[in-house]
Amino acid sequence: MPTTPTTEAPAATAAGSAPGGDFSDVTRSDASLRRFLHGLPGVDQVGADARAASLGTRSIKTTAKAQALDLAIRMVDLTTLEGADTDGKVRALASKAVRPDPADPTCPSVAAVCVYGDLVGTARQTLGDSGVHVAAVATAFPSGRASREIKLADTRDAVAAGADEIDMVIDRGAFLSGRYLEVFEEIVAVKEACGPAHLKVIFETGELQTYDNVRRASWLAMMAGGHFIKTSTGKTQPAATLPVTMIMLEAVRDWRAATGQMVGVKPAGGIRTAKDAIKYLVTVNEVAGPDWLDPDWFRFGASTLLNDLLMQRTKMRTGRYSGPDYFTLD
Repeated sequence: MPTTPTTEAPAATAAGSAPGGDFSDVTRSDASLRRFLHGLPGVDQVGADARAASLGTRSIKTTAKAQALDLAIRMVDLTTLEGADTDGKVRALASKAVRPDPADPTCPSVAAVCVYGDLVGTARQTLGDSGVHVAAVATAFPSGRASREIKLADTRDAVAAGADEIDMVIDRGAFLSGRYLEVFEEIVAVKEACGPAHLKVIFETGELQTYDNVRRASWLAMMAGGHFIKTSTGKTQPAATLPVTMIMLEAVRDWRAATGQMVGVKPAGGIRTAKDAIKYLVTVNEVAGPDWLDPDWFRFGASTLLNDLLMQRTKMRTGRYSGPDYFTLD
């Protein structure tokens, strides 16, 4: 069914001056970068909210729902980011990531375990060669308030300890002040510090104030080489929302149309139920397309979502609804 676009024109048209993904002219100065970002089509906020609400009413049943639950489990970055985290908690979380439901060997593993940098080694040792990735938050997470030297050292330490993925936070103060080139150059520098690790760029969309800023941050991060764009740290509210994620999905779709390159999307924070997860999967399919229905290109950053996915999966498999105490607490 046709849906109402949330932009005045496809964002890819704004990249017409950068064929093939060469944005060197765009990023040569603050002025040129500002012209480009503020030249992106504006977001119709009412239209975006209405379209997201419409997509959120879609439902799927039976076999398709079972497949969606397994896919959502495979997309989870199982996360613990608390000051009270311990080696024991991370070992337990990593074991759960590999075997989410010990009673059912057909249950898939999650995509990654996400921890603070000092606990990467524990996660890496526990996960071994399971195929589950280790993601580490870095760059003075969650505030992003530190010197670039500290942020780069934070990143290098996490990679050296065994992180496959780095989740960095942008300097929202710099972005909101219009210092776009500063933010761009920092993302470029962090990506270089990542070496072989993939880079996820966190915007903290609840602090960006407007949907237009979400679109601008998305393009800025993609031009700087981010492998994923991520909504939130989960430490502020609002965190991930369906309209914001939809705008980011539009951005990665238009980026591929302009450059031929795919970039992933990760909503994080506040996604707690299987019903919510399925709404996001429907939105991914409708907005970006089925190519993004893969853990390589879409993730859920969550600590409590997994248990609800497991409960719903058990209900579909056995006909019985298991209570939350059936599965381990994260």
